[in-house]
Amino acid sequence: MDTIASLFSFITTPVSWVIVQFHKMYGAIFGPDTGWAWGLSIVSLVILIRICLIPLFVKQIKSTRAMQTLQPEMKKIQERYKNDKQRQSEEMMKLYKETGTNPLSSCLPILAQSPFFFALYHVLNGIATGKTIGVINDSLLASARQAHIFGAPLAAKFTDSSDKVAQLGATLTDVRVVTAIMIVLMSASQFYTQRQLMTKNVDTTVKTPFMQQQKMLMYVFPVMFAVFGINFPVGVLVYWLTTNVWTMGQQMYVIHNNPTPGSKAQAAYLERLTKHVTNHGKARKRSERTIIKAIVAKGRDRNEFERKFINGLSKAGLAAQTDGSVVQSDAAVATQTEDGTPTTGTPAAPKRQQPKRQTKSQRQTGGTKPAGETTSLSKSDEPEDAKPASAAKKPAQQPGSGTRSKAQSGQRKGPQRPKSPSKK
Repeated sequence: MDTIASLFSFITTPVSWVIVQFHKMYGAIFGPDTGWAWGLSIVSLVILIRICLIPLFVKQIKSTRAMQTLQPEMKKIQERYKNDKQRQSEEMMKLYKETGTNPLSSCLPILAQSPFFFALYHVLNGIATGKTIGVINDSLLASARQAHIFGAPLAAKFTDSSDKVAQLGATLTDVRVVTAIMIVLMSASQFYTQRQLMTKNVDTTVKTPFMQQQKMLMYVFPVMFAVFGINFPVGVLVYWLTTNVWTMGQQMYVIHNNPTPGSKAQAAYLERLTKHVTNHGKARKRSERTIIKAIVAKGRDRNEFERKFINGLSKAGLAAQTDGSVVQSDAAVATQTEDGTPTTGTPAAPKRQQPKRQTKSQRQTGGTKPAGETTSLSKSDEPEDAKPASAAKKPAQQPGSGTRSKAQSGQRKGPQRPKSPSKK
């Protein structure tokens, strides 16, 4: 570890300078030789670094989601060229280039803060061995060696001997209890961060080896932190525990406000968004309009949760617009239907109804009368002079005749079998 830390010695001076500046501020409040002053200086260093790494964190989220989307295509390439590794690599690189994704982008935050981590380790190791390093002079070195966090010296390790711990003014029991608790908290926070990512913020419709790999890392990383943690000074454990807690909170915020499409977190978010929009009649936040705009733009490619969201707005008399806004359905100029086809705010035409099936008697009498027209069993009261002339000239047919000159509508041609008189 000392060899690795020496490789990042070029950043040791800036890191030590930042710690000293924070120590001056907290030393004026808690005292310069207290563990609070030095411990909060390390915590503030972590917060400052993580704030600077927020753009890389956003890029990491986009890269991780893009990699999840590409997993089916990558699996096809692996199966197609499973006997040609070179061609497989070329097709993979071509796919990354066409989609603009970079597999290393998901590791950028860890890689970016690695120099600061090893530089801090180098500074604390110098405090433990009594060597001045960076801008930490002899007076600051003496103050840091006197600082204790819950009874454990800032530069003490879990594996230190009792004699070395006694030189720092502490007991071996205090050091091991404090470091053990911090290692457990560090591993637990790492496990919870990875677990909430796998259980809430992963597209459940995609089952690929990438998901199995992430699930394996959920158990590997905490074990790695536990193994390496026993060789970290207390100050480094403070640094790593703080950065884990920051990552956990940052990820919880992203899952709550910008979840991965197709995940359980998106289903919960869209359910909350539906209630919020229906209560207020519009999307008030910019982030909400951005997500609604993305859902509307998908059209037919919407997943189950997004279609449910659009249908929920429709039932509430609302319609999502292409710019992410939400308006009343009757005032919408151009909304999107569930299948993505544009419609107008005018009411839709009524559906064409199928005609009812006529009975045999209705077919023989020439069909049913229009709705609203009643049928009377009595003779018509219309005067004879008002009847059409054609009706008056038409000869009456004799009952019981076997043939007819012209078949009525709905009857078959040819001789008809006489009807038997009904029995009364």
